[in-house]
Amino acid sequence: MRWMIGCLALAGCVTAGQPQVPQAARLSAEVLTVTLADGTVCRANWATVPVGRLDVCGPGFGYAVNVVEKPNALRQLWTGLTGALGAEGAVPPMAEVVITDATGRDHVFVTPPSTDD
Repeated sequence: MRWMIGCLALAGCVTAGQPQVPQAARLSAEVLTVTLADGTVCRANWATVPVGRLDVCGPGFGYAVNVVEKPNALRQLWTGLTGALGAEGAVPPMAEVVITDATGRDHVFVTPPSTDD
């Protein structure tokens, strides 16, 4: 029983020691969701503030959302079709999301993520 408690305590220390590095960024029509390596999830309303700060998230991160204004024809067709069917905003925008950490290092994500991985 003691070894189990020791293992759980050690696992907690390992998790607590992970750096708060952005691992993923996702967009909805209005919300940017950033997931850090330690499991922390941060959110910001990017539609209102496309360039800003996630101050309450870990050490604080800057973010910038650069929407692709003219996606390919198939993407435009799909977005138009879902909008015509009353599902406006159901298709997340294509964008490059840049998360800047406290050291000034940029972490770049493309959303929606590529399925090539």
